[in-house]
Amino acid sequence: MVMQGSGTVADRYTLIREVGRGGMGAVWLAHDDVLGREVAVKQVGLFPGRQGPDMERAEREARLAARMWHPNVVAVYDLAVDGDAVWLVMEYVEGVTLSRLAADRGGLPADEAADIIRQAAEALRVAHESGVVHRDVKPSNLIVTPDGTTKLTDFGIARGVSDAALTQTGLLTGSPHYLAPEVAAGGSATPASDLWSLGATLYQALTGRPPYELGENVVAGLSRIISSPPPRLADVGPLDTVLAATMTHDPVQRWTAAQVCAFLDSQRVEPTRAMPLPPLPPPAAAGPGAPTAGAPAAAPPVAPAVPPVPDIAPEPGRPRRWLWPAAALAVLLLVLVLGAWLLGRSLSSPEQDSPTADGASPQASAPAAEPSGGEPSSSASDAAGPTAEGMQEFVETYLATVVSDPRAAFEMLTPEFQDESGGL
Repeated sequence: MVMQGSGTVADRYTLIREVGRGGMGAVWLAHDDVLGREVAVKQVGLFPGRQGPDMERAEREARLAARMWHPNVVAVYDLAVDGDAVWLVMEYVEGVTLSRLAADRGGLPADEAADIIRQAAEALRVAHESGVVHRDVKPSNLIVTPDGTTKLTDFGIARGVSDAALTQTGLLTGSPHYLAPEVAAGGSATPASDLWSLGATLYQALTGRPPYELGENVVAGLSRIISSPPPRLADVGPLDTVLAATMTHDPVQRWTAAQVCAFLDSQRVEPTRAMPLPPLPPPAAAGPGAPTAGAPAAAPPVAPAVPPVPDIAPEPGRPRRWLWPAAALAVLLLVLVLGAWLLGRSLSSPEQDSPTADGASPQASAPAAEPSGGEPSSSASDAAGPTAEGMQEFVETYLATVVSDPRAAFEMLTPEFQDESGGL
């Protein structure tokens, strides 16, 4: 039996010093005398006779944790039996917990917090794809190494998605400050509840404090989690979108870990550009009608700081905010091409501008600039045909208007052209 402060576990792991302590017990730095490396060991229970449901649960949890082999997950090496005690042997990580890091600094800058949460989301993505729900995601279970790597640890109460032995309704597992509302109400933990806990962890990373102060009355605190609107933060940029997409009461509306990764990746790749919400659309290929380097382009779309939760993860084919600028650009290109064609006809063959068989002049469907009074151009000017100066003036006016006021720009077009374009 290992004595406090010294000894060897299972005649193989020599204890060096205690490096942490939590609800699941003390964690020790130890030396693996067989492989010659440092490891972390944690006693997970006493099991007289090394059998029974508790021993089976410890073995099951060790197998679940061992499924994940990823740079952002603390690796599990062994389940060592020493007398009646069972120890979990893990990768030893030199670093500081996110809870300590955020508390010492009174909250982290948004870009630093985003990098840590991005890595934690990657660890959850791997866990969920392996069929494992962590159930205790919190800042103290994220270790940040000196080189900036974040590792998710303590799968001590993790379970498989299909493991019916650990799904009793009413059994609360996890830290109360970070529990999802459905779990706080006694429901079963799911990958979606891990994502709520990740959002609560992000909140603490940014502020240095948990999103809910439960106080001494834990029951009243859990009631606030269940019934109160989730907390929000100002001036955190795109991270407010992540908070809104993870800390939402409806589990169905929460982003998956993969969506959190995709969104934070998009912000990191192009931090000065507002990106659409995941799943991200592929970039459009340049076609023969694309504007040249000197042509003005429509302004990029700007995503709202906190999107409506039901619109967080639109299905493929659903309308997106970037379609209007693309449509405006397409209309503009059509105006330019049509104007150039009409101008060429006017300059080369003025005598051919006679009415067509149905009585309409060739330029009747072309967009026409309006005079300052807002009325359509006179029939006299129509009869004279477009001029180079008139077309240039129209294009310049249209370009100056379409980006800032698309509706006003649309009204600059002739009724025939508006009808043919299908309306605004």
